[in-house]
Amino acid sequence: MEPIKEPSTPLVLLSSSPHIHSGHTVPAAMREVLLALVPAVLASFYYFRMSALSVILACVISAMVFEAICQKLMNRPITTYDCSAALTGLLLALCLPPSFPISLAIMGSFFAIVIGKMVFGGLGCNVFNPAHLGRAILLASYPQQMTTWVLPVTASTTLNAVTSATMKADAVSSATPLVSMRIAESLWQTGQQASTQLPSLWNLFIGNVGGSLGETCVPALLVGGLFLIWRGHVDWRVPFFYLATVAVITGIYGGVRGYDSIFPLYHLMAGGLMIGSFFMATDWVTSPITKRGRIVYAIGLGVLTALIRLRGSYVEGVCYSILMMNMVTPLIDKYVCNISFGGGAKK
Repeated sequence: MEPIKEPSTPLVLLSSSPHIHSGHTVPAAMREVLLALVPAVLASFYYFRMSALSVILACVISAMVFEAICQKLMNRPITTYDCSAALTGLLLALCLPPSFPISLAIMGSFFAIVIGKMVFGGLGCNVFNPAHLGRAILLASYPQQMTTWVLPVTASTTLNAVTSATMKADAVSSATPLVSMRIAESLWQTGQQASTQLPSLWNLFIGNVGGSLGETCVPALLVGGLFLIWRGHVDWRVPFFYLATVAVITGIYGGVRGYDSIFPLYHLMAGGLMIGSFFMATDWVTSPITKRGRIVYAIGLGVLTALIRLRGSYVEGVCYSILMMNMVTPLIDKYVCNISFGGGAKK
């Protein structure tokens, strides 16, 4: 008998996952997220003019430069073309005040890229949302610059900087909607009217108020968020349960204490809740991978944000709540997992 010859090509090809590709690539996904942020960027240009442009350019360009330098020092291919660094820089810029110094904005990009991303191994390995980590470090290091706001150029009145008693002694704040809400709460508790202390709901909705560059215009953020949900980049469960949890808790809290019925609406539209729920909390790397896990994650975000805003000394709680839930994400993935095929309880 002649010996059996082995085939020239193996019958079974072994390779690492994924075995089925969806067709999406990292650069394409990053570009679509950048596209979703275009309405918020245009709104920031409209309300804050050249201040917005300078801060955004400084953060985006420096973020790309810092990532390229880190990859060069780590002997890795330079991948700034995938737009991930540009996205981190843009998200950071949209969370900064319009009057923020350019030098500190560049420093924030360093914190976000080097400490928040590259130290952990680069894209896909970070534990925390890089943009919010950079913002948190800036807030801890430069509280006065991070809490000094200006009114949009479209506002008809000038902004008088006021120091809130609820803020830290070295942090100077202006009358942003959340600070105005704290003032209104003190008036409601004494039975006084607080309508003159608050901006109108319409101005709050369209973004004609003081705040960070990309956090004020609700329609722009909703358009971008819904676009990401439609494209499949964002699971609707995270923003829905996040916003719903904040609305329920602030509604109950305001009802028990006898506040005005607009109290939960202000908390939904003011501060960084909208941009945080659609663009920060939904980060693919730092959020849970299962549907049930994302619901638990979003409810935790809502509870922490409401607690910080209602009972904390700091009027905003989105940034810190996202960073804290980023730490819990591995535990959520461990204990809130899908049942494997063929598993589950026996019938």
